Amino acid sequence: MDEPCSALDPLIRRQLQDQFMDLSRLMKKTTLFITHDLDEAIRIGHRIAIMKDGEIIQIGTPDEIVTQPADDYVADFVASISRLKFVHAKSLMTPIDTHIAQHGELSADAPSVAPDASLDELISVAIHWDGAIAVVEQGQRVGAVDRVSIMQGIQGHGGAK
Repeated sequence: MDEPCSALDPLIRRQLQDQFMDLSRLMKKTTLFITHDLDEAIRIGHRIAIMKDGEIIQIGTPDEIVTQPADDYVADFVASISRLKFVHAKSLMTPIDTHIAQHGELSADAPSVAPDASLDELISVAIHWDGAIAVVEQGQRVGAVDRVSIMQGIQGHGGAK
């Protein structure tokens, strides 16, 4: 699909994107979606390829593209993107063993989030909790996210340690 939403007004564009994502889930089909709108690519894409001068510079998930740009071009390309909704705990967390070795055990009453908790969700938890936040998957603590990691995620630095 070559820029199928580019000529639409913002409301209709968003509705069409929602319908496209619903249809993609239902049909379980891969679609190559070409766009110059990085917000659109991040919103609907599972994997994104950034091109420059006809060559692919980086391929990755939206999270990887924004938090781990391959070079200065990609970093400049994603610099204005809000990370609040698509950067997730899994990309900011320190593995639990590393956290314990560096800082000791997490508090027993530490709040927990899923690995796919957004940066926005992490900020909401951190507003009310001073310590590290547990990242829990299938009932097990797999990582920890502290305020420094959250701030680095907002700035576009950091990533899994």
